[in-house]
Amino acid sequence: MNADYQAAFLEELEELLLVMDHDVLKLEQEADSEPIVQSLFRIAHTIKGSSAVMGYEEIMLLTHALESLLERVRNKTLAVSIDLIDLLFRAMDGLKHARDQLVLGVPCPVDLALLMGELSAFSSALPPVPRRTQVQAAPPELGKKVQEARDQGFQVHWISLSIAAECLIKGARAFLISSRLKEWGDILVANPDLDEIDELSQGELEIRFLYAGGQTLESLEALLLSLTEVVRLKIDPYEEPESGTDPSFQEEYPSAVRPSPSPAAGKNQSVRVNVERLEHLMNLVGELVIDQTRIAQIKRQQKKEVIHETVEDLEQVSDHLTRIITDLQECVMKARMFPIDQLFSRFPRMVRDLARSLGKEVRLIMDGKDTDLDRTLIEEIADPLVHLVRNAVDHGIELPDAREKAGKDRKGTLRLQAAHEDNQVVLTLEDDGTGIDPERMRQSAVAKQLLSREEAALLSDYEAIRLIFRPGFSTASRVSDISGRGVGMDIVRSHIEKLNGMIDIETRWGQGTRFKIKLPLTLAIIVGLLVKLGSETFIIPMSNIAEIVRVEPKEIKTIKGQPVLLLRNQVIPVACIHEQLQVEKGDWTRKHIPLVIVGSAERRLALAVDELLGNQEIVIKSLGHYVGKVPGIAGATILGDGKVAFILDISSIFTLAEGRHSGGGFEK
Repeated sequence: MNADYQAAFLEELEELLLVMDHDVLKLEQEADSEPIVQSLFRIAHTIKGSSAVMGYEEIMLLTHALESLLERVRNKTLAVSIDLIDLLFRAMDGLKHARDQLVLGVPCPVDLALLMGELSAFSSALPPVPRRTQVQAAPPELGKKVQEARDQGFQVHWISLSIAAECLIKGARAFLISSRLKEWGDILVANPDLDEIDELSQGELEIRFLYAGGQTLESLEALLLSLTEVVRLKIDPYEEPESGTDPSFQEEYPSAVRPSPSPAAGKNQSVRVNVERLEHLMNLVGELVIDQTRIAQIKRQQKKEVIHETVEDLEQVSDHLTRIITDLQECVMKARMFPIDQLFSRFPRMVRDLARSLGKEVRLIMDGKDTDLDRTLIEEIADPLVHLVRNAVDHGIELPDAREKAGKDRKGTLRLQAAHEDNQVVLTLEDDGTGIDPERMRQSAVAKQLLSREEAALLSDYEAIRLIFRPGFSTASRVSDISGRGVGMDIVRSHIEKLNGMIDIETRWGQGTRFKIKLPLTLAIIVGLLVKLGSETFIIPMSNIAEIVRVEPKEIKTIKGQPVLLLRNQVIPVACIHEQLQVEKGDWTRKHIPLVIVGSAERRLALAVDELLGNQEIVIKSLGHYVGKVPGIAGATILGDGKVAFILDISSIFTLAEGRHSGGGFEK
């Protein structure tokens, strides 16, 4: 099987299942919504057809059973109930397991045959009610469409054709025929509705189109007979009925009374692009950025050393190249961006299922779903965000009776927001639950022997709450499959820090908790601060920098052997990491020492550097498998002079600074 076809099928299946999840949740709230039922039916029909084309029989049969059930709902012969909603969710879970079996090769944990039996049994629980035959006049829009086509010089014909009985996937073949007709002209009416065709139907399938195009009857006949599996064909010119009705049209084809939309209407102006191609394009743009930086540096050197009109020419070319590369880089960056709704769309179903299993009532509000974020970051941030949502539902929001006693609404509120802020994306998760008790955090830290009683007593409420990010810390009184295993929040923090992001927490006991995550827009090209450590150049990501200060050596004090800086009533540890990075220390006898205040989660650290070189847009390059992971280093980049500079990994720098610090040179 062609791997490209399989990848396209699986990508489409992923998107359709997300839409189905969303639609079933809406159907649970709006049981009488015909557009939602119609959407679910069309999606099931689409998955059935595409899986049949790919030869995935289990998925095809499952969606066929699901489609039959939805047909009953659509015809108003089966009411929407909580049992139906639960069954629809189980069917979608079965499709997801079948997809995972294809992608990962893992055994399907669900008996799909049993699930199909459930769908069929539920569908046949009540006798179906026959649909009423519609006998009505052709809509006035149809006559208007026909007249518009004729005014443009098109001929309008009735096309009746049959698809061969041996065709295995009649619905897919009908779609292909319809697509070819739309390429040649315009379909005004199709009967039966292509979404209602049963791929498993026996015998020949007859379809009728009202078609407008520039072809003569003979040329149109030749085009249609050239199509595969068309066995019978009849083409008649369209004649306007005298009475405003078309009896043969109404009696033989009662359901085809609405004109189909113009092919251009609502056309999706987008294409699917393989992520690996985008990554390669991004790498090429990165190389251009490096070359542009080198040209700019050569221009500056030539301007200082040479007075010649060719230098002015170089300056003009360099400036023009800079503008072109900047525009190209911006376009490629936008191509990598996706709405964060792709991530948010998985949470309504998750929150609904968690709340039901815990006996809670939770209202999920999502804002900023159109906020764009690099696709790689969307995938990387998914797991940490899932953990935060599960914790909020499990530990944060109380049971309905407890909320009512506390004077709250029985239904808790969980709010998930995304927004752009400067060159970052800010994700906020807020609940109106119990909040976090600082005193309980202190007691738990002592009980788990993470702190002594004396150390715990010295913690402020702010510091006590942030114990939640300590490895192995948990206040859960029970262990469940949802949370409370003593791991999680430290993993969340470390994962976010690896993405050059930050996480912070705000809470009020009895009122709720808010987690705030800041992430860079992309991981490919970032803005960094170039600094000198000894004779080497290093880069600190700007997203990790809180501020930059210059202080006199006497302003740096020592507490228990640790150099610290008192800045606006906050004590910040000072780290000199030259020894850890194996570079020589610069001259510390000068009047001022540059300190770069960096942040990781709630922590702050002042990095002592020898020289500040300025900001620059840099292309991140991996160290590769040969070099491997180096403590304190996140990657590398190529500077304008062609030299390699290392990018500091701030979360790792904190570990280096805590494990081994050098205060030499700071003492008065």
